[in-house]
Amino acid sequence: MSKKLFLLTLFLVFVVAFNGIAQDKKSKYVGVKKCVTCHKSEKQGKQKDIWKKSNHSKAYTQLTSKEGLAKAKALGVEDPTKSEKCLSCHAPEFDKKDLWQKNFKIEEGIQCETCHGAGSAYKKKKIMQDHAKAVANGLLETDEKTCLNCHKKDNQEHKGTFDYKKAWDKIKHPVPPKAEKKS
Repeated sequence: MSKKLFLLTLFLVFVVAFNGIAQDKKSKYVGVKKCVTCHKSEKQGKQKDIWKKSNHSKAYTQLTSKEGLAKAKALGVEDPTKSEKCLSCHAPEFDKKDLWQKNFKIEEGIQCETCHGAGSAYKKKKIMQDHAKAVANGLLETDEKTCLNCHKKDNQEHKGTFDYKKAWDKIKHPVPPKAEKKS
């Protein structure tokens, strides 16, 4: 075997092996319980409380409410908790079971990772403290397009009435700026 052929073979083996490793590290959904470990404090803007008070946290349970069941029936859906038509917005990770870690529950509705991406690769404090590093590890930046995945004009619930700016004012959850140190 020539040296060039050997090196090419070695390179291809490395690429195939590396590609397999990369696929094994596909981000997993860790669930609200992991996220709120840090995102419940005053220092983090009490993001858990903002989410918990929002309709997003109740999105899945709305499917089983009297009103939710009636809306589903009107859409020809017998069980909205098993319907892709309903779950695609009320629990968007429903079809990614192979990516769920043990604490992930679709019953928690529209949760952190619905908008910010599966968190297993960016959840560590060391990564989250550096925004660019968190984004490089899968943290998604959210904007109006993120919301329009569910709040689209043809959505039965919104019937073209979704106002991003008003909706964002209700759910925004920024980390407060750090207090300046006095010298």
